[in-house]
Amino acid sequence: MSLISISNLSVRLGGHQALSNVDFSIEKGEIVTLVGPNGSGKTTLLRSIIGAIKPSKGTILRDVDTRIGYVPQSLTIDATLPLTVQRFLNLPVRHSRASINEALDQAGADGLQARQMSALSGGQFQRVLLARALLDKPNLLILDEPTTGLDQPGSAALYRQIEEVRQHLGSAVLMVSHELHVVMSASDRVVCLNGHVCCHGAPEIVASAPEYRALFGSGTQGALALYRHDHDHHHHNHADGSHEHGECDHA
Repeated sequence: MSLISISNLSVRLGGHQALSNVDFSIEKGEIVTLVGPNGSGKTTLLRSIIGAIKPSKGTILRDVDTRIGYVPQSLTIDATLPLTVQRFLNLPVRHSRASINEALDQAGADGLQARQMSALSGGQFQRVLLARALLDKPNLLILDEPTTGLDQPGSAALYRQIEEVRQHLGSAVLMVSHELHVVMSASDRVVCLNGHVCCHGAPEIVASAPEYRALFGSGTQGALALYRHDHDHHHHNHADGSHEHGECDHA
């Protein structure tokens, strides 16, 4: 069974139709990236998956073994509040010192235990959020634009850290990102969202789709040629030997 299987999902927020008839799934170990313009429902979909938003229609099925680690897009902490990294990682559930040290090490944030949260750099703060998501050893890591506010070297370093986490834990990764060259180089599957799933599949299929180009232009093709790795072994094989690359809807 898929880690997450979504069928005919619709969500209304404050009288606004945020998502309509979304079908979506994520399999064990794969990297899926959500792309789409602002207001396209990307964060809404993630928050629906983790149970923070209740759908108005449709179903979200989780495998009994699915353990989700969630890294939000941002988190505001009162700068006047004395809160160390160690204390932050013990909220709301207390963890052993060894578990916290291991999570920080996996997130590339080892040695920050005694630092004040308010004194962390942007990159350190994001790594601490990643560590918090890793405390329960998830097999599905969900990240909502994890590099927001970071410069290019900081973004590249965080993406490398996420890939190391995936290799170490064998977890699937579901990520929202606006950095299209990263999406195309690091994803097994791309889902293009604009209130509904307008396109999905292997990166090279999505990058050439009219629906994708209508939203993002065609400049990503150059990045695709430069950055794309060979993920053919991740495509789903059918019984007849063909591959399931994806599809794009004219909707």
